[in-house]
Amino acid sequence: MQIRRSLTRTAAAVLSAALLGMFGAAEYYSRRLPSDLTAEAGAGVALAGFPELSFSEAVPASGQATLALFGAIPVKNVEIHRQEAPVLVAGGSPFGIKLLMEGVMVTGLGEVETSPGEKSCPAAQAGVEIGDIIKRAGGLPVSSNSELQQVIGSSGGQAVSLEIDRGGAQITASLQPVQSDKDGGWRGGMWVRDSIAGIGTMTFIDKSTGAFAGLGHPICDSDTGGLVPLQSGEAVPVQITEAQKGERGLPGELRGKFGGSEPLGVLTENCQSGIYGTLTKAAAEDLAGEEYKLAYRQEVTEGEAFIRTTVSGTEPKLYSAQIESVDYSDSASPKNMVIRITDEELLAQAGGIVQGMSGSPIIQNGKLVGAVTHVFVADPTRGYGIFAETMAAQLMKE
Repeated sequence: MQIRRSLTRTAAAVLSAALLGMFGAAEYYSRRLPSDLTAEAGAGVALAGFPELSFSEAVPASGQATLALFGAIPVKNVEIHRQEAPVLVAGGSPFGIKLLMEGVMVTGLGEVETSPGEKSCPAAQAGVEIGDIIKRAGGLPVSSNSELQQVIGSSGGQAVSLEIDRGGAQITASLQPVQSDKDGGWRGGMWVRDSIAGIGTMTFIDKSTGAFAGLGHPICDSDTGGLVPLQSGEAVPVQITEAQKGERGLPGELRGKFGGSEPLGVLTENCQSGIYGTLTKAAAEDLAGEEYKLAYRQEVTEGEAFIRTTVSGTEPKLYSAQIESVDYSDSASPKNMVIRITDEELLAQAGGIVQGMSGSPIIQNGKLVGAVTHVFVADPTRGYGIFAETMAAQLMKE
């Protein structure tokens, strides 16, 4: 009887451990898998990075299906969508960004000397914060520093109403200007920015419409870190004159000069997945290059890949790389994969990934799978990439 009870307890322990293992596996995969997948009509659906997972039943044309470990242990329900993958022109060309904000962004607060030994900061007293976007002042729309200062300067000391966007929340503040002891002008005690210029890399172009996507991450203010609201902007030609080599702890950068008398196109959207716009007909023809079919996220896997980028002049080249890891989850983060540069020429010229390469398309198995977004400061040979699928979905909304 004692032996039988011992065997029973052992069997129960083994069963309990197995059940815990199953539940643990389900939780592990659930965190790392998406809740929905897009695939082409008639195509099979499999996660390239998880060969141990398969659907426990026939994958529907559309609708819900269950991913299972070894085809037996359910780990997550996934919604299947069917859509023809677009064919896009791979970018890799640098472009200049000239962006005018929608409103003005507060980048700093400062005290105004009103008399010897007396100082105050009207903006701080009004509750204005760094990172705020001032849309209107005194009832008038403002889109430049000069417009805001004109309203404050002509107030005669009367309170000026400010309409502010703070992280999507709409706030009204009352600013009481003070008179500067230095020149007698009325001041608000803040610094604002109304425009941004920089260099990025084009990811892909929709040849049928001239629409393009670049960067793979938002344009943010260098002082506040906040996403810059776009009122209008231009994409302009750029020639890369130098690739400052990245080193451990010190990211490099592409340096270049804006050129050409005509812009490449207009910028229409600055969002979490990148910068978007439409090229002129001439620019779309000039930048026409090799076409690739878009890869949906489940097709991306660890292994050999290439990035297409420009480190000198205006013509992009393909450089070898390795995709080291892939995150298939639903996160809208521009950090869906980790990529490592292996190309000796690119390593010699730039040390790996440098600032300005953001948006460089990633090619794997003959398909457009993503774009470079960030460099690891501690290791410039490595960085993050975003799924091309995420950027293409945003482009289709434009």
